[in-house]
Amino acid sequence: MYIAQALDKDTVEKAECGGAVTALLRFVLESGQADAVLAVEARDGNRFDGEPVLLSDAEAVKGTAGALHCASPNIARFIKEYLAGSFDRRLAVVVKPCDARAIIELVKRNQIDRDNLLLIGLNCTGTLPASTAKQMLREEFEIDPADVIGEDIEDNKLTIMTKDGKQKEKDLAELEQKGYGRRDNCRRCDINIPLMADIACGKWGTTDKNTTFIEVCSDRGAELVEKAAEGGYIKVEKASDSAVLERKRKDEAAVQLALEQQEKDFAELRNMSDEEKFSYWVEQFGRCIKCFGCRDACPICYCAECILEAERGFVPGGEVPPNILFPLTRIIHVMDSCVNCGQCQDACPMELPIARLIFMLNKDLYSIFKYVPGADASELPPLRSIDDNELSMEGVDVTV
Repeated sequence: MYIAQALDKDTVEKAECGGAVTALLRFVLESGQADAVLAVEARDGNRFDGEPVLLSDAEAVKGTAGALHCASPNIARFIKEYLAGSFDRRLAVVVKPCDARAIIELVKRNQIDRDNLLLIGLNCTGTLPASTAKQMLREEFEIDPADVIGEDIEDNKLTIMTKDGKQKEKDLAELEQKGYGRRDNCRRCDINIPLMADIACGKWGTTDKNTTFIEVCSDRGAELVEKAAEGGYIKVEKASDSAVLERKRKDEAAVQLALEQQEKDFAELRNMSDEEKFSYWVEQFGRCIKCFGCRDACPICYCAECILEAERGFVPGGEVPPNILFPLTRIIHVMDSCVNCGQCQDACPMELPIARLIFMLNKDLYSIFKYVPGADASELPPLRSIDDNELSMEGVDVTV
């Protein structure tokens, strides 16, 4: 574990936490360790509209410096759909925990080549829906969204920075009680540090705002940090025991809040009787317009010929709402590997609480199989694999 900072002054000024991530991205391009960098950049300078950008110019990487809390691009899906799964190029990819986990789940399905990816992880305690964030800024902070140059989420506080150098802070829990704040799935997320990436970077554990805490998570990550330091891109020092403990404390506090939110979100559904659950979900699914938005946004869905298409004959076409098999099939298809990215719910024009249901079922499956999606590329999804113990269970009949 290290405390790091970019050695390029321009990078330090443009970045938020010492510019170490930006410096590492520049290093992998200039040293030839990657063919391109995949990061997120504000579209036309609009920090409420972040987009994935593929960069091969090291100088252009500086334009991606800084956090965009109102952007949640589908990085895993982007690599699979638009970059051919990275089978033909080496990429350095900046990822949040849910991005990294979705990538690893696609690696298990042979949709992405992990060997060609260098995953640079960013700690994350949540992102905000852009349209809701703008409304919140006007009504709660009394700030013009156009004047915002930065946001920060820490210790259950949301801090907004403006062009005039001022900051305004509000209690995040109070904002979320009013319907503002983070996306629903982010409030439930209990994985804040992307240990499944090659390195995990953030500010937790730092005392200087111009430094980055880096945890090395793989041999490739260790080599990256070592060579970037030797090449004069970053300076690093070993993290002190107090820094490590402070980082751990902040993570544990964020995890506890997420677990409390899970209990709150799931209790309403779990406390219903079977009849009430059936009626509730029939009503919810009855609002579905079969736009396929949830399927097309889900990073885990990868079938070349989806069984839900009308020509497959499994679910009748031309019906809105569709047969209840439509949402149930999707849920069963992905619930063992859901990474709680929330992309399905973001894409749903009818605002169905589909992410909450799938994540709740995923947690129920964890109590049985102890499987954490996206944590380990060598561990296969439980609903798609059978181990020797399961084969030997009484009543199991497997025909190969």
